[in-house]
Amino acid sequence: MAGEITEAGELYSPYVGLVYMFNLIVGTGALTMPKAFATAGWLVSLVLLVFLGFMSFVTTTFVVEAMGAANAQLRWKRMEARQDEEDDDSSSSASDSDVLAQDSYERAEKRPILSVQRRGSNLFEITDRVEMGQMASMFFNKVGVNLFYFCIIVYLYGDLAIYAAAVPFSLMQVTCALGNDSCGVEADAKYNDTDPCWGPLRRMDAYRIYLAIFTLLLGPFTFFDVQKTKYLQILTSLMRWIAFAIMIVLALVRIAHGRGEGRPPLADLSGIRNLLGVCVYSFMCQHSLPSLLTPVSSKRHLTRLVLLDYVLILAFYGLLSFTAIFCFRGDSLLDMYTLNFARCDVVGLAAVRFFLGLFPVFTISTNFPIIAVTLRNNWKTLFHREGGTYPWVVDRVVFPTITLLPPVLVAFCTHDLESLVGITGAYAGTGIQYVIPAFLVYLCRKDTQLAFGYGTVNKHRSPFRHTFWVGFVLLWAFSCFFFVTANIVLSETKV
Repeated sequence: MAGEITEAGELYSPYVGLVYMFNLIVGTGALTMPKAFATAGWLVSLVLLVFLGFMSFVTTTFVVEAMGAANAQLRWKRMEARQDEEDDDSSSSASDSDVLAQDSYERAEKRPILSVQRRGSNLFEITDRVEMGQMASMFFNKVGVNLFYFCIIVYLYGDLAIYAAAVPFSLMQVTCALGNDSCGVEADAKYNDTDPCWGPLRRMDAYRIYLAIFTLLLGPFTFFDVQKTKYLQILTSLMRWIAFAIMIVLALVRIAHGRGEGRPPLADLSGIRNLLGVCVYSFMCQHSLPSLLTPVSSKRHLTRLVLLDYVLILAFYGLLSFTAIFCFRGDSLLDMYTLNFARCDVVGLAAVRFFLGLFPVFTISTNFPIIAVTLRNNWKTLFHREGGTYPWVVDRVVFPTITLLPPVLVAFCTHDLESLVGITGAYAGTGIQYVIPAFLVYLCRKDTQLAFGYGTVNKHRSPFRHTFWVGFVLLWAFSCFFFVTANIVLSETKV
């Protein structure tokens, strides 16, 4: 079955799916995690990281269950459509009275048979790729669907703002250090944006120049359709793992040689706000699960494989962050962790310094057009009316412009990556990772019971099948919203 092609596309083995999911989750958020760990304290960070990993696993199983329920609905509709066609063909030669009598008899005869057929476990097999937007349309009302797209759009805007700031920030850090005849990025992270970069140009001027170049080079892709190629995915994944491996090894070597400078506190409650958002953002995968898991050839032990993935990701995040906070002083950790290795006193080899310093530039730049096109298409779907088409100007100019302009303006105003990641994760990320999956699984369970009967068992049902877990996830999501908002208000009040 591994070579079979379905609506999900070409299938791959469960372990390949495990690798793809690992690569999807471990991204930009991991690079901002070390500084968040150092700010919040190592014990608080560890506890929160494990808890948020567990909560993300719970909602991932919710989405998988909703995928199974959506597949059952679609499969049953196709079966009914075929049955109606067969009934029409067989009754075409009968009189009207005969047809009415026959239909009445058949409905009476089929009712108990259908209730048995509907309980077939194969109904819930995940073979059709049903994206979260389609699931929202199936299980939510109109208001719920609009709120879903609003949440997705806000999250994607945050994603693009993070990407638009990360690339110019990395270029500014590396090139301004060279412009000042320095060997790599400054050891002290408490730089000033008004400090000189090249001659009369300030650091902020250099950042905005790089942002303009970044926008001019990658912005036009928003106006066209782009696809992530297989080879581009392989290349970026390879670069990512080389970079992460180098950073972990170098940090361990420095610590082993007694050159570790980090003395992280046990707990610092003032840093929890950003840590919360960063961790939520770093476990984000729920919106991409249909594309990721549907092509898995054997889904018999899907929940176990997903659990294994989360355990590995937790171990990786812990290793990366703990080596970072004990290797570098908390006040010297930069928003983009790779930049801490663009220094001569950390890495002697210039090629490795430049590779790590510019690593976000290469990997993030390849993802920016893809996220931008995804956001543009979500805008189109939100305003789409059945049977209607957009004028050329609206389709090719207005939607790409409203996609590109806001994140670039945000990046123009700030390059505080930790705050951007924290706010995106704490608000839109919480909605996508907790609220939407909780409502999806609750409503799909009710719909499944009504459509297929109360004895129906979804073969992909979540291990957290009690309604308590849905309520607990929603309560936690509300707590995240409340805590982050209150923390922001208190911080502004103090200032």
